Amino acid sequence: MDIGSLRREYMSQGLNREDLAANPVDQFERWFTQASEADIIDPNAMTLATVNAEGQPSARTVLLKLFDYEGFVFFTNYGSRKAKDLKDNDKVALLFPWLQLNRQIRIEGCARKISSAESFKYFSTRPRGSQLGAWCSQQSEVISSRQFLEMSLAKMTEKFKDGEVPLPDFWGGYRVIPEKIEFWQGRENRLHDRFVYRHDENEKNNWQINRLAP
Repeated sequence: MDIGSLRREYMSQGLNREDLAANPVDQFERWFTQASEADIIDPNAMTLATVNAEGQPSARTVLLKLFDYEGFVFFTNYGSRKAKDLKDNDKVALLFPWLQLNRQIRIEGCARKISSAESFKYFSTRPRGSQLGAWCSQQSEVISSRQFLEMSLAKMTEKFKDGEVPLPDFWGGYRVIPEKIEFWQGRENRLHDRFVYRHDENEKNNWQINRLAP
């Protein structure tokens, strides 16, 4: 199969410096709202890249569940591969590939655990099946069969049948605190518009904005 000939032109309205918000989180919210209104499937799906102690990178898709001026939050099992990577190296990268809009958002920063109270607040909003599922899976570990998972689910369903499902002590959230956020808009002839916000270490809410060559 010849995949070298697979290509298309990115026919998009341009991205101009004067149209950007001063804070990248405000700009992210603008684009996220537009992605949601464009009926993109799972607009909150993002690639999370981590690196372990040996320098081996790993990437997977997770769901963004909260964002604000403090950062971008996702949830996971604290025994998962991503969590083990983060224990050794808290530097991460996020990618939102909104290809239908010819857009990408790239975020680099560090990931920190959120409080149990914050994790519980989100956990309590999950469907009961998802709550039980969090108790069932030893994420990233080798298991013998699908039946093992189903038996575990049946066990947890019985265990918590008479009340609310509690927050597992091995499950919770991470907040990615951004140091750099890039907004990428595809353009004709591969002359894309790229703007990067870099955090000013001396001032918490001050961001430098620069255009990058495509």
